[in-house]
Amino acid sequence: MIALRSYIGGRWIQGEGTPQTLVNPATEEPLATTSSAGVDLAAALDYARSRGGPALRAMSFAERGAVLKAMAQSMQAHRDALLDLAVANGGNTRSDAKFDVEGAIATLSAYAEIGASLGAARFLVDGEGLQLGRSPRFHGQHVCVPRTGVAVHINAFNFPAWGFAEKAATALLAGMPVLTKPATSSAMVAHRVMEILVDAKILPEGVLSFLAGSPRDLPSLLGAQDVLAFTGSGDTGAGIRALPNVLRESVRVNIEADSLNAAVLGPDVAPGSDMYELFLKDVQRDMTQKAGQKCTAIRRVIVPQAVAATVRDDLVELLGAVRVGNPAREDVRMGPLATATQLADAREGVERLAQEGRLAFGSAAPFAAAGVDAGKGFFISPVLVEFEAGAAASAVHAREVFGPVASLLPYSGAAGEAAAIVARGGGGLVSAVYSDDSTWTEEAVFGIAPHHGRIFLGHPKIELSPGPGTVLPQLVHGGPGRAGGGEELGGPRGLALYLQRVALEGSRPVIAKLVGTQAG
Repeated sequence: MIALRSYIGGRWIQGEGTPQTLVNPATEEPLATTSSAGVDLAAALDYARSRGGPALRAMSFAERGAVLKAMAQSMQAHRDALLDLAVANGGNTRSDAKFDVEGAIATLSAYAEIGASLGAARFLVDGEGLQLGRSPRFHGQHVCVPRTGVAVHINAFNFPAWGFAEKAATALLAGMPVLTKPATSSAMVAHRVMEILVDAKILPEGVLSFLAGSPRDLPSLLGAQDVLAFTGSGDTGAGIRALPNVLRESVRVNIEADSLNAAVLGPDVAPGSDMYELFLKDVQRDMTQKAGQKCTAIRRVIVPQAVAATVRDDLVELLGAVRVGNPAREDVRMGPLATATQLADAREGVERLAQEGRLAFGSAAPFAAAGVDAGKGFFISPVLVEFEAGAAASAVHAREVFGPVASLLPYSGAAGEAAAIVARGGGGLVSAVYSDDSTWTEEAVFGIAPHHGRIFLGHPKIELSPGPGTVLPQLVHGGPGRAGGGEELGGPRGLALYLQRVALEGSRPVIAKLVGTQAG
């Protein structure tokens, strides 16, 4: 068993006190221990601000992009070992592990390319210059410059590699140093990534710090120039926003929280058609990939009442073919949940849904998982809960069950009704729409759009479609309301979180000289 350490102030530090134990969620075998007790968090932040910040801000976008490219290459060189850790510590099948690790590498590479395209600039020009008065010499220009604080990233347990990479890529390219803190239960992948990067000597001192174990009072130590990006529960996100220093200093906070994502089938889609089969495939994959532990997983399946029974039967058949067990086995397609706490929460959520609906497939009860000793592991079967048309289904729209659980909700076929059902979720990261009827699709999409950060338009003619559950670095990730009200990624848009927009007002020649040939 190994001890995970923090990388703070340019050196590895092992925490003190009673450590937390990380386990294999399929077998419950202890794998590692970690603690953040005794780590000087204030000193860690100061080191990043004083050493990492100036080093990054002195670099051009192209130079920062080259750093990201080197990070991606280093991770790629150790890809197989990272996949093995994701299987052991994350309960991932090898396919799920690739989804996380390869997604991290791809995101770093994508932002490396953006850095190369921005060239020698060190800040961004925002829009065209403006003539402010009668004289053309009275001029205004908006620019975006790096903030002088530190970007603190507190990540969720489900994507230890991708969560680290997508936040770090945007912050580092923008010119802010990063202190990253993975969720403790699955931290072995992120810890190994940090070891790889430190050993490769890719980053200037202070540019990237790593905290293993509890975050303790880290958010309360942030100030006006710092940024906090958090992925996790809505309750924790609300607590962060209410911290006195966050309110007093107007600390910039980005939250990605709960999301009751939906997949909506249009009334024109006939069972057996290519569009129908794509819909079923996407629902089954997003329910069971990473055991449903994705912030973008489909939680609500909204289908015309006329085909609801057919959809139910077809999904039951697909879910029945999913072998659940030890993800180290090649024949297993779905592994366990990440922790005992997650399992208890999922079981309670399924029981609550079943009180209002009917279990069409699976249940909250323990079952024999393949390749695992009886009573071991944090396993739950895929669960499909069926509801009657027009049912209140209050639990469906109020609580995200973070596991392989979805609810089947019939509707009349009217686009407005489908959009209204989706909106009851209170804001989400992504919903998917499947239809070939352009008029129906337009009404559905623009009815759903105000409530989501992304809408996936499923179509069988898209080659190698990743489905709605895959977050792409080119598109924004985030959503309003329940989803946290935040926004990450989106190509160059992702840099905005870490930049300060400032208006330059004065003589046009002076401003032109200041701006020079900076990238827009």
